[in-house]
Amino acid sequence: MVTVLAGGTGGARLARGLLDVVGARELAVIANTGDDVEMYGVHVSPDPDLVAYTLADVIDDQGWGIQGDTFQVMDALERVDRPAWFRLGDRDLAMCLMRTELLHAGERLTLAHAEVCRALGLETEVIPMSDDPVRTQVKVRGDWLPFQEFMIVEGGKDGAPEIEDVQLIGMDEAEPSPEAIAAIERSEVVILGPSNPVISIGPILAVHGIQETVAECGVPVVAVSPFIRGRSIKGPTEDFCRWAGLPVGTDCVFEAYSDLIDGAVADEPAAGRAVHVTETLMDSPDARRRLAQETLEFAATLAS
Repeated sequence: MVTVLAGGTGGARLARGLLDVVGARELAVIANTGDDVEMYGVHVSPDPDLVAYTLADVIDDQGWGIQGDTFQVMDALERVDRPAWFRLGDRDLAMCLMRTELLHAGERLTLAHAEVCRALGLETEVIPMSDDPVRTQVKVRGDWLPFQEFMIVEGGKDGAPEIEDVQLIGMDEAEPSPEAIAAIERSEVVILGPSNPVISIGPILAVHGIQETVAECGVPVVAVSPFIRGRSIKGPTEDFCRWAGLPVGTDCVFEAYSDLIDGAVADEPAAGRAVHVTETLMDSPDARRRLAQETLEFAATLAS
């Protein structure tokens, strides 16, 4: 049994490689919900959906949404001068409607998202980190912005503007999803995926009880570096790391996750650290399967 903590494309791709290696029922993915947002009257869970779409092989090549989706609803909103900067495809919107209907009926987010996974034909658990609302906000130019507005409207995904501060609204009251704790406790390996350590993996570990459960699980805990040849492929990972005072490169995961991990997988070594050095770019199904296999084999050496 393997549990992956993921938020974003890198973590989702590694999870897809692990699905090929260990099978659907031996894999669980705990996904960041700090990016969740209410838009167009629906509850959108970008990271849990990205993971689910990737595992189901329907993720669009742009890295979000459903492949081949149409945007008739967004186009209709724009024709009547309604804001449509958050582009949800029609099939993507249908998945969000399904989740929102269940939430309005009193269902927990974990079980509501499980219905989305079932609709996609998935057997793998994709578990929100918490059923309670946690919202990442980023301070730029003196103003606090919801994460999606920072990324899309302010161009944060392109490395601008300068990040002044980050806060997780609701984190003090958030309890972990019981399914997330159960997945960690029954795991033989826990993997921190190659996602942004500050605003993707960080919020998952910040939920009360999750980091403690990982630390006490008694099995190998391995982080896969999100950096390729010392740089992030896309997105604001480097910007958030600089804000958090973290180095860019393999040393980042050791500093970000402190004593929580037993080792890391990266494409460059780190002095005095347990690192399995290999190519970490997952630009094909074969590449993600190979990285998944090597990560598990490296974890096995840490257990002996």
